[in-house]
Amino acid sequence: MAKLLSGLVIFAFLISHLANHAVGLISVQAADEMRRVFLFLWRTLPGTILLYGSFIVHIVLALAAIYRRRSFVMPRAEAAQILFGLLVPLFVVDHVISTRIASELFRLHDNYENIVHLMWSRSPLDGVRQSIGIVVLWLHGVIGIHFWLRYRPWYQPALPWLLTFAILLPVLALLGFIEMGRTIASPIFLLSGYPGGYYDPTSLSAEAMRTLRRISLVIYSGFGLALGAVLLLRAVRWLRERAHLVAIRYPTGETISVPRGYTVLEASRLAGKPHYSACGGKGRCSTCRVQVIEGEESLPPPEPLEQKTLSRINAGPGVRLACQLRPKAAVMLSPILVAVSEPEQPQGNVELIPGRERDIAVLFCDLRNFTYLTETRLPFDIVFLLNRYFAVVGRAVEEAGGRMDKFIGDGAMALFGVSGAADEGCRQALRAAARIVEGIDELNRQLEKELSTPLRIAIGIHTGPAVVGTLGYGAVQTLTAIGDTVNVASRLESVAKDHDAPLVISEPVAELAGLDLESEQSREMPLRGRVLSLKVFVFDKVLLRRVMAMPALN
Repeated sequence: MAKLLSGLVIFAFLISHLANHAVGLISVQAADEMRRVFLFLWRTLPGTILLYGSFIVHIVLALAAIYRRRSFVMPRAEAAQILFGLLVPLFVVDHVISTRIASELFRLHDNYENIVHLMWSRSPLDGVRQSIGIVVLWLHGVIGIHFWLRYRPWYQPALPWLLTFAILLPVLALLGFIEMGRTIASPIFLLSGYPGGYYDPTSLSAEAMRTLRRISLVIYSGFGLALGAVLLLRAVRWLRERAHLVAIRYPTGETISVPRGYTVLEASRLAGKPHYSACGGKGRCSTCRVQVIEGEESLPPPEPLEQKTLSRINAGPGVRLACQLRPKAAVMLSPILVAVSEPEQPQGNVELIPGRERDIAVLFCDLRNFTYLTETRLPFDIVFLLNRYFAVVGRAVEEAGGRMDKFIGDGAMALFGVSGAADEGCRQALRAAARIVEGIDELNRQLEKELSTPLRIAIGIHTGPAVVGTLGYGAVQTLTAIGDTVNVASRLESVAKDHDAPLVISEPVAELAGLDLESEQSREMPLRGRVLSLKVFVFDKVLLRRVMAMPALN
């Protein structure tokens, strides 16, 4: 948590700093005017303590994390974040010293006019280095924010806007710096003071420059020594651990020998064995979990973080999180979610996720008399009819804000609330159901002369927790949902058929959607495969039209 909070403080500082640079596209004077707000935020005593304290905390925790990590085999994005983080001090230390520290110690006027003149005209190499430093620091922060937010329900819908902001802000900041540099380098622009003379506002005495260089050397040396000490301690630990190797065996016959203290996930990565870990090995998900087959008695008990996650998913006996489990003796285990190697994953699929639990609404629909209709029809006629029917369902779902999951024969499944709240998902599902019923009625009118009997639809809607994730193989993968909620929705569609009704919804759907159905009689329905019965509402077309007129759905 401390690492996250300190990182957010630094990221907020960077956003305000880049925004200040971007104002330079207007004028140097405008950038200096906005700089007053910037200084008010960050150069007061509380702002200074918060900012530089966050830098120190973030660096210390990052070095501690590097020490704790047993292996540097990791996903590319995670490796890029660590690399960018280690490069940050090389780019920003000199800039901090030549602005903030020089201002505090030697009264340097570190306004935009003077600093841009220094980096654009007197030392352009410093200007290039600081520009690269801004990009490196920004990329480090953006990757960290992405890892933090990527499984929040609202993140995927907001991702295009956030990505636009992430690209636009540093680009505008760099353009602002370039525009200010060109303006100040113009012969008609006069710096305040007497540039090049005794009153050159960007000049410092020789003694002041030596002092700043000593401060720079101390900071660089301190960071280098700290990083070197971490790597040295890792090497010492590695040598000690090599004397105590632990064998991790898999049912396939594969054995991985790693030093004691490694997690199972780190062992898999070190051996190049595919192993899911949606949260990056931080114990926040259960996708890396394994089933212990042999050696459970020698394993350390779960720590609070692991136990909390295992309790949340009601894990059975012998189930542990690979990212938290550190075997002390030989053990045999098997990953519960079997991962495929990275080259087999389809490229460019932004929805490729192992699965996460969400509260959603699920809609199943099916044509009641379709088998009878197809008995006397040619295959091409059946394809035509199905495509017309699928178009009705697909448009209704999309217009209501849902997501088509799959078409199975003459049936269809749709998901609602995947990227939002469950109550809105229920309202969307009801709106989709009403549009499907209306669309089927219209299709019957259009094909009246072609159909021996009208098409009749049966729809079932249920809401609850389901695992939403990518299923399939190779290029045939799609985002879908599995779980009891999906099974119940399918059963309700069968109930609608049995009662010759267009729609059946469960009581939780009615409650979350805010429907006023006190005057309607709910029914206790035993559902195949479930011990307990479920309260449901059976809708005819009249009731459906009345419900759709309720304020909750408009």
